[in-house]
Amino acid sequence: MHNPETPPDPPAEPALDTEAPADAPRVGGGKVDLALGVLNGVVGDYLHANDNGLAISMALHHEGTPVALTREALQRAYPRATGRLALWVHGLAVTESIWAFPGDATRTYGAMLERDAGLTPLYLRYNTGLHVSENGAALARLLETLVTEFPVPIEELVLVGYSMGGLVVRSACHVAARDTLTWLSYAQRALYLGVPHLGSPLERVGSVVSWVLRTIPNAYTRLVADVADLRSNGVKDMGYANLLSEDWQGADPNVPLQNRRHPVPLLPTIAHHLIAGALSSDERNWVSLLFGDGIVPVSSATGRAKPEDRSPVFPQENVKVVSAIDHVAIAHHEQVYVLIREWFAPEAP
Repeated sequence: MHNPETPPDPPAEPALDTEAPADAPRVGGGKVDLALGVLNGVVGDYLHANDNGLAISMALHHEGTPVALTREALQRAYPRATGRLALWVHGLAVTESIWAFPGDATRTYGAMLERDAGLTPLYLRYNTGLHVSENGAALARLLETLVTEFPVPIEELVLVGYSMGGLVVRSACHVAARDTLTWLSYAQRALYLGVPHLGSPLERVGSVVSWVLRTIPNAYTRLVADVADLRSNGVKDMGYANLLSEDWQGADPNVPLQNRRHPVPLLPTIAHHLIAGALSSDERNWVSLLFGDGIVPVSSATGRAKPEDRSPVFPQENVKVVSAIDHVAIAHHEQVYVLIREWFAPEAP
């Protein structure tokens, strides 16, 4: 029996629904598409330079199929589209299928956020072997066409980048601000998931190893160095998070660890939200401090820049660190979606 002097327990909050909506479209293609994503991440710049048919062309993809940027094609692909869009940009050596939760190609952050916040998901596929600056410029042009041809008047464009995708988003925003492109006026919020804003130490280690092997007067070690140097331009850009063409043009290939990055200011018209991963249950644990999510250090994913990083410091009020998670899982994890939903659907229970 309830004691009248004891206040009743508060009502339990409804459980967060992280299941896929029943009519959510599937993302990505089959195993061939996955293999193409890896191939383009490793040698995509070579494929592109040689007009190889295996080179991925940047495009929106719906259920694994490219969508032409015409009003008619966009209407067919997104018949229920609203004027509030979310662009999901994948990372290095993968395709948009990275957004799918394991075992269910329809369960994605995009599908859940469409249900919870009314944001129509658009999935980008691109050649991750190209320079970040090249993909940034291409994305800026694609979005300018999109806002012109989209069948519904656009009210908001949320930009979401995972890993390298976040750097491509920032590069595209720089191009749009420089060239006064129309689409930037709709971009009020950006979300970065496991993005190496200050670069990736793993790529810098690879650069040093390749340089050391090349200095040894031995044909075998130089051959190994040649193979190591086959890393694509996109991979090499990850070392110091190069966003601009000026960051890599004219670099001396015989000098390792060249931080030639030009600081790219954060656009004040965009609210920047960052989610980082940490391998251990405590981000202050030595494992998390050294390795972050296994690929990107916590300091890099949270934008905690120092002067030597030659990067702006990200505002930390919109930064979250998720513990006990690796770099791949950040793209499809219930705990991460809880944070996304808090930011983008705050009125929901």
